[in-house]
Amino acid sequence: MEELFISLLPFIIGAAIVPLQTIINLLLLKSPNRGLFKSIAFVSGMIVTRLLQGLVFGLILSGAAEAEGGSNKSAIRATLLLVLGILLLIAAYKKWSREPDPDNSPPKWLTAIDNLTPIRAFEFGLGLPLIAAKLWVFTLSALTTIAAAQLGQPNSAIAYLLFVLLTQAFVLLPILIRILIAERSKHLLTNLSNWLTRNERPITIVVSTVFGLYFLYSGITGLLR
Repeated sequence: MEELFISLLPFIIGAAIVPLQTIINLLLLKSPNRGLFKSIAFVSGMIVTRLLQGLVFGLILSGAAEAEGGSNKSAIRATLLLVLGILLLIAAYKKWSREPDPDNSPPKWLTAIDNLTPIRAFEFGLGLPLIAAKLWVFTLSALTTIAAAQLGQPNSAIAYLLFVLLTQAFVLLPILIRILIAERSKHLLTNLSNWLTRNERPITIVVSTVFGLYFLYSGITGLLR
C-alpha cells in the first residue's frame, strides 16, 4: 500500500492543485447568501462524481488487470501518462498564448456564482470533473495504477477513497477554516480568493508545464521498457 501511495502521489497533487476548482469553491464560500452550504454542496458534487467514476471504471480496469499480462498493464498506464502529459502541456501553451482553454469555465459562470442555489452548486460540482479532460485523465491514471497493484477489492476501494479525499484537500480546507473560525476566516478567504483569481494564469502555466513534462517523460519511458 505504501508503494501504491507513492505511485499515486503525482496524480493526487496534480488533481488537487487545479486552480479553477479552488477559485470556484472560494467564490461560493464567501457568497453572502448561504455561502457555506453552497461550498459544501459544490464539493459534495465533485466527490460524488469521482466516486461514481471509481465505481464504474475501477471495476472495468480491475477486470482488465486480472485478464491481461503485466506488460499490457504497464502499456495502458504509460499511454494514460503520455496523454495526460500532452494535455497538460497543451493547457500550459494555451494559457501562455492566452488562448481559451476548454477545461476552464467561461467567465459568465464565474460571474453567476453568487446567484447559485445549493442545489445548483451541487450540480455544478457534479459536472466539473466530467467536462475537464485533465481531471478525467488524472482519475483514470489513478484507477489504472490501483488496478495494476492488484490489492484486492477492499484495499483497492480504500486506496481510491484516499485518492479522492486528498484530491479534494484544497477545497475541503477552506470549508474547515470557515467552520472553525467563521468570523476571522472571511478576510483570509477573500484575500486568498483574490490572489488565486489574479494569479490563476501563471499558476496554471507553471503547474501544467512541470506536471506535463513529468508525465510525458514517465509515459515515454514506460512505453519504451
